[in-house]
Amino acid sequence: MTERQKGERQKDRPWLMRTYAGHSTAEASNELYRRNLAKGQTGLSVAFDLPTQTGYDPDHVLARGEVGRVGVPVSHLGDMRRLFQDIPLEQMNTSMTINATAMWLLALYQVVAEEQGADITKLQGTTQNDIVKEYLSRGTHVFPPGPSLRLTTDMIAYTVNHIPKWNPINICSYHLQEAGATPVQEIAYAMSTAIAVLDAVRDSGQVPEERFGEVVARISFFVNAGVRFIEEMCKMRAFGRIWDTVTRERYGIEDAKQRRFRYGVQVNSLGLTEAQPENNVQRIVLEMLAVTLSKDARARAVQLPAWNEALGLPRPWDQQWSLRIQQVLAHESDLLEYEDIFAGSHVIEAKVDALVDECLAEIERIQEMGGAMAAVESGYLKAQLVSSHAERRARIESGEDKIIGVNIFETTEPNPLTADLDTAIQTVDPAVEARVVGALGTWRDTRYQPPFNHPRPCKALERLKEAAKGTGNLMEATLECARAGVTTGEWAGALREVFGEFRAPTGVSSAPVAVPAEEGSPLAEVRRKVDRTAADLGVGKLRFLVGKPGLDGHSNGAEQIAVRARDAGFEVVYQGIRLTPEQIVDAALEEDVHAVGLSILSGSHAQLVPDVLDRLKDAGAADIPVVVGGIIPNADAEELKAAGVAAVFTPKDFGITGIIGRIVDEIRKANQLSPLESTEVPA
Repeated sequence: MTERQKGERQKDRPWLMRTYAGHSTAEASNELYRRNLAKGQTGLSVAFDLPTQTGYDPDHVLARGEVGRVGVPVSHLGDMRRLFQDIPLEQMNTSMTINATAMWLLALYQVVAEEQGADITKLQGTTQNDIVKEYLSRGTHVFPPGPSLRLTTDMIAYTVNHIPKWNPINICSYHLQEAGATPVQEIAYAMSTAIAVLDAVRDSGQVPEERFGEVVARISFFVNAGVRFIEEMCKMRAFGRIWDTVTRERYGIEDAKQRRFRYGVQVNSLGLTEAQPENNVQRIVLEMLAVTLSKDARARAVQLPAWNEALGLPRPWDQQWSLRIQQVLAHESDLLEYEDIFAGSHVIEAKVDALVDECLAEIERIQEMGGAMAAVESGYLKAQLVSSHAERRARIESGEDKIIGVNIFETTEPNPLTADLDTAIQTVDPAVEARVVGALGTWRDTRYQPPFNHPRPCKALERLKEAAKGTGNLMEATLECARAGVTTGEWAGALREVFGEFRAPTGVSSAPVAVPAEEGSPLAEVRRKVDRTAADLGVGKLRFLVGKPGLDGHSNGAEQIAVRARDAGFEVVYQGIRLTPEQIVDAALEEDVHAVGLSILSGSHAQLVPDVLDRLKDAGAADIPVVVGGIIPNADAEELKAAGVAAVFTPKDFGITGIIGRIVDEIRKANQLSPLESTEVPA
């Protein structure tokens, strides 16, 4: 034995290593999972497609173009069986990124585990199940806040009593940072959500007071780590300190183990760039260090995005690269051989103290408003995030925040990784949707017959609706639906009948001006163009509709375009997310707009954008210019332009003021007005 080995402390166990994955079909995703596990991945992280996340079956009108795009479609028990075929769930640690329909997906998972012969008390994993951040950032909410909190509460109570190793919720601050949250906002809003959830479970009476520590012990968090890794690491230490204080003082939890701050992380995708995407690799490494270097604030599970996520869906090789980044750190470096290397640092302690003080003040402010749910319904939280994001975008555009390859050091050698851009990402076969829809029809037609022999699903659905009208726990009725062959859309549809739906505040109208239109500034120049064009057309104001077709709930980009267009002098029509092409065209005609902007990040642009163009044409409004923004491969962008789209903007077009100027140019062109010369507005 060497001298080094003699003096060595026992090496820490590595964190769980996951890859967020799922696409096309349950069969294709199952193959991907088994391949990733064979490569050394130590846990599964399931990405569901948008119809599954929002409670629609693949044949619903809103699901068109979205099936299997950003995750795997799971429409019923048969899909869940195929998703985990030959994967022993009793031995697995599975994270399911699902929120509004979390209860339904957990029920399907439990039934499949039972069919495998598993002891469900041994099942380990996590359902995200944080509905508050859906209202604020991600947009896959379904029901109003009250019923949504009830579903979460019922699920937490059920798991504590029946699946005690399961984490029934991870409070998700990840998407808050994606929506522009500062570290203080990220911590304060997540903690306020946790307080709302714990209060609801306590007040429901479903868990005896003496067992409430078991509830607290199963609450986990899912966080974001940006490239400012010192600040992010301090954020994690502050998170842990505040959680310890809240659980001890507000809920009287004496057991330090139950008060432990437990979190998983996906590092930042917001900061990944389309320009010079190879730089994303070092960004991902720095972000990973923020949640692994400090032993006292180390993540329990880590999943890393791939270098090319700003370009499109990563391929298996890209995901493998991200997994290998984790494995090199855990197995080749000496990171796990030491106690916390930041303990006693004056710099770190001062930063953490400042974060804790600011966060506690903001948490108190939210409590005075009535808590997180009240702050959602009033629009306060959303408006704060839209404002913070607008300020961040303004700092990037001004060059105050420097991003390599985007607003500094933009010259580059040709990139061999993206020489053929259309093969540098995973593509989903457009025929997948038809196959999934066809398989759903077969399931519906045969679920009453051998070998299925399900009881009639309508009986289970009626029981679910009756339970929803009362106050009892909804998990047993949901399990009955799962066993009866009910579909995702039928389960959510039954609850929609009882609970209704919810359209969250957009935060656009109340967001303050982030970029001043000072004389001689780019925004002032665009305002001049807007005013001049309105005068040339003989209207008081130019009207611009910003539309989010389909189920893509990533509304940050659309909101920033809407806010900047407003500040440039447009009258903006923005009705939020989840609209059909028909609704968008109806609004464009009713508001008599001069341009339509469509924002799509889910990959459904190839089907939804031409539908909008065709409907405008049929309505005699083909002269209204349509612009599109999103993660759109070059070949698709050319096809959209050939179909009649006036302009396509992707993440490389980071200058929002310049985009607004381009939209004015397209309005002038469509109305046969002469171009306005300008040297002030960036292209």
